Amino acid sequence: MASSLTSAPLQVSSDGVGYTPAPLDRTATFYVAGHRGLVGSAIVRRLEAAGFTDVVGRASAELDLKDRDATFAFFARTRPRYVVLAAAKVGGIMANSTYPVDFLSDNIRIQTNVIDAALAHDVDRLLFLGSSCIYPRLAPQPIQEDSLLTGHLEPTNDAYAIAKIAGILHVQAARRQYGKAWISAMPTNLYGPNDNFSPQGSHVLPALIRRYDEAARGGASSVTNWGTGTPRREFLHSDDMADACLHLLEHYDGPSQVNVGTGTDVTIREIAEAIAKVTGYGGATEWDTSKPDGTPQKLLDVSMLTELGWTSRIPLDEGLRRTYAWYRTHAADLRA
Repeated sequence: MASSLTSAPLQVSSDGVGYTPAPLDRTATFYVAGHRGLVGSAIVRRLEAAGFTDVVGRASAELDLKDRDATFAFFARTRPRYVVLAAAKVGGIMANSTYPVDFLSDNIRIQTNVIDAALAHDVDRLLFLGSSCIYPRLAPQPIQEDSLLTGHLEPTNDAYAIAKIAGILHVQAARRQYGKAWISAMPTNLYGPNDNFSPQGSHVLPALIRRYDEAARGGASSVTNWGTGTPRREFLHSDDMADACLHLLEHYDGPSQVNVGTGTDVTIREIAEAIAKVTGYGGATEWDTSKPDGTPQKLLDVSMLTELGWTSRIPLDEGLRRTYAWYRTHAADLRA
């Protein structure tokens, strides 16, 4: 059976008092949950570049984080001092709309098991990664952190959003009950190496890269995208996200989740045009307006992160070129 949470030492203290963010111990064991994914792999690269010598991860075939006993046993063996919880079941608008039970159940189980195991084994610093979809569908733009739980969610991904909100509150509860110096970060739309480019499960940007690349190589006369192309989205390269994660772990301790993004956005139509250019596609683009647009705009207010001394460094055009180059190199090995 999994260990009881009462094995974690109870610290009777106010939220976060007594912890001063500082450089992390580069020799300590650092567990990245989801280390092969888009964000997790970028975090591993960033940690190794920063001199961390004991970064660990387990593929889902080795450790199913939905399995509570297996997760607790892994923490008992590994004893990580630091944890980034980047493991999640993720997908685009089609996947979220089609499988809401899976997105709710799988993510809540993953989060609960990792956070509870981290409590039981007294992890010093934990960073939980959420998603900008936690905010209300019609939140004032740009979205501030205190917009959380102030309105209705976007129906096409509400199950995933609820799971991520539960993770934020779980971290906040650990701070209150156990005095843990744990934090949450809310990334905007991410892209980069190791993304999911499958037609059925990907987010908008990798889906567009694959669609336009296949159209360019197949000589298609037109490409059809979902919706009207008018919604606005903010995009952040995963390497920037990884850099922000390390910065937060070393410079921030507070109960509020911190938005991570660029502070600028573009329309879906504009990102489609940019990807068409990068892939060399010269045909027409059509829009299927019978399909949903999703949230009209989702731009994060990143002033809290800026005040902490961090800003994004990779421009969108450069990030697209780098991501497309990675896609072409690995296209034969990607999910169908």
